[in-house]
Amino acid sequence: MSKQYLTTHTIDDAHITDIFSLAVTSHQVISASGSSNIKIFSTTEPDFPLVQTLEAAHKLGCHHLASSQDGRHFASAGFAGDVKIWRCEDGKWLEKGEIVDGNKAGEIWAIALSEDGQYLAATSVDGRINVWDNLGGHSKIRQYETKGSFGMAIDLSIDGRYTTSGHENGGVYIFNNDTGRLQHSLPGLVKPVRAVAFSPGGKLLAAAGDARVIALYDVASGEQVANLTGHGAWIFSLDWSDTGEYLLSGAFDGKAKVWSIDRRECVATHTETDKTLWSVKWLPKTGRSEGTESTPADIALLCGAHSSKVQGQIKQLCGDNTDAAMQAYKEVCGSAGQTVCKLSMGM
Repeated sequence: MSKQYLTTHTIDDAHITDIFSLAVTSHQVISASGSSNIKIFSTTEPDFPLVQTLEAAHKLGCHHLASSQDGRHFASAGFAGDVKIWRCEDGKWLEKGEIVDGNKAGEIWAIALSEDGQYLAATSVDGRINVWDNLGGHSKIRQYETKGSFGMAIDLSIDGRYTTSGHENGGVYIFNNDTGRLQHSLPGLVKPVRAVAFSPGGKLLAAAGDARVIALYDVASGEQVANLTGHGAWIFSLDWSDTGEYLLSGAFDGKAKVWSIDRRECVATHTETDKTLWSVKWLPKTGRSEGTESTPADIALLCGAHSSKVQGQIKQLCGDNTDAAMQAYKEVCGSAGQTVCKLSMGM
């Protein structure tokens, strides 16, 4: 059975050039483009008004954004090699530092922030993965080596245990941040990998790119567990729903697809534009869930090995009350028990 998503609002002329990246918080969408400004839109009002513009944030434009799970920090990477850290104070975003490490244009590409915004991970043109401590003077604390291929995508698991990267040669790597060592070198993709994303519970990893296939991997074993096929163009962006039930993807041909992880199939396709969707994001839940039911699969994704115990606790606490179950996810698992709203933005 397919799902239907309706366009609720379109922000025309949000930027004067292509939008390359989006980041979200619980009540805002942050967007970046080939222009020097970063813009912040509110999601608490139906018309998504512009609430702040960070002028001249990156003189040559910005290609990547990354927000922390707590919604208090985001990082931006510019085409000049500059990387800035931003923090929300009293409702306004302020620049709080810059990564200065002999950066040259293109040397730092994809970026990811830890749950609390303390750590920034980034790929480089020569395949290195670097990690900086934003609270420790923006000092580099770790460096991972790969086979030297351009790092095109990166993600950090919500619990901070793993870093993953996708590369131009088709390589996908998972590093264990506790040991500082390579955990898995993953098979299955032989063309450039432009997007990687851990599931909310950290059990699955999605990777995609020029192969036009989304590969799903088991993080613990490194085994490929599924291929999601249906895109007819390069895939540029991936984003998991808060429950891990659905995966959102955006492609070069302007199509956004929603995938059911349980059924391993596409359940919705959107074609709002024929231009490239460089970035797609789900909006965190801001109101009452609409027709979304909790399932044992959702609990397993959120809670891992503790799913049986958690499922019993949630049943005891909530019965069949979905909203209460989502809150119980949060209380019992310590993970964001939120259902999904949907936003995909292109140009």
